[in-house]
Amino acid sequence: MESYAIVDLDGCQCKVTADSTIRVPRMAAEVGAEVSFDKVMLWSDGKAVHVGTPYVEGKAVQAEVVRHGKTSKIIVFKKKRRKDYRRTKGHRQDFTEIRIKALPK
Repeated sequence: MESYAIVDLDGCQCKVTADSTIRVPRMAAEVGAEVSFDKVMLWSDGKAVHVGTPYVEGKAVQAEVVRHGKTSKIIVFKKKRRKDYRRTKGHRQDFTEIRIKALPK
C-alpha cells in the first residue's frame, strides 16, 4: 500500500502522495519556495491509518511551489425570459501548483 495524507489547504481538503503535483487556491509564496502544511487531517504510512481530531499532532507535509496561474474561463449567464434581461460575465480562478516533496514520517 502507498503512503498518503489528507491535508487542509485554505479550506480545501486534498489527498496527497509523495512526488505528486496538485493545484490549490492562490498562495502568497514565490515560485521555487519551500512550503510546509501542518494541518494534516489523516495520514497513512501504508500499514496503519492515523486520524486526527481534527489534525494529527506533530506531522507536516513538505512541498515546493512550481507555478502560479489561472484556470480556464467559465461563463456566468443570467437571463429572465420576456423581460429583455441578459447578463454575461466571465471568471478565471487563480491557483498555485505545488509539488509534494515529503510526507510525514
